[in-house]
Amino acid sequence: MDGGVLTGIWLTSEAAAPMRRVPSAQLLAGRGLEGDRYALGGGTWAQYPDLEKQLTLIDAADVAAVADEVGVPLTPGDTRRNLVTAGVDLPALVGRWFAVGDALLFGVKRCPPCTHLERLTGARLVKAMVHRGGINAAVFSGAPVAEGAVVRPVSEEEAARRGAPTGADRPVPRIVNG
Repeated sequence: MDGGVLTGIWLTSEAAAPMRRVPSAQLLAGRGLEGDRYALGGGTWAQYPDLEKQLTLIDAADVAAVADEVGVPLTPGDTRRNLVTAGVDLPALVGRWFAVGDALLFGVKRCPPCTHLERLTGARLVKAMVHRGGINAAVFSGAPVAEGAVVRPVSEEEAARRGAPTGADRPVPRIVNG
């Protein structure tokens, strides 16, 4: 699997508040995106397991396809995902280590859309996004990230060299049907 590129960074400090795009940000190990609602301990899904709520990623082409299918203008920020990528098979990263710039992440699960997203956007997005909702990831090694950063899979060996947990301590992905 080849890598791709980070095309957008979105965050908001409060649950249900509008997302704002920033050109760069800090990924924090064990927390997510600095300044984002989940890294701050809030967010609509804050009660979910720590690894599942740190960070979300979505593909820019999927956002465009959903907008086209539903017939509404939809920005990546409207999807409420943190990192927008191009040229990366995000679902293939579930259960794998990957890097965004110098940060080391683990793909925890697919991120299906929810009716909360429909309430916030006023658009019927759930059906169109069911296989295009992106993924949830956990940050194991933080670093600054900026638009244009390379997004690439990382081998188990490279992840271990970078301090990732291995063996029985390695994270386990959660498979979500859909």
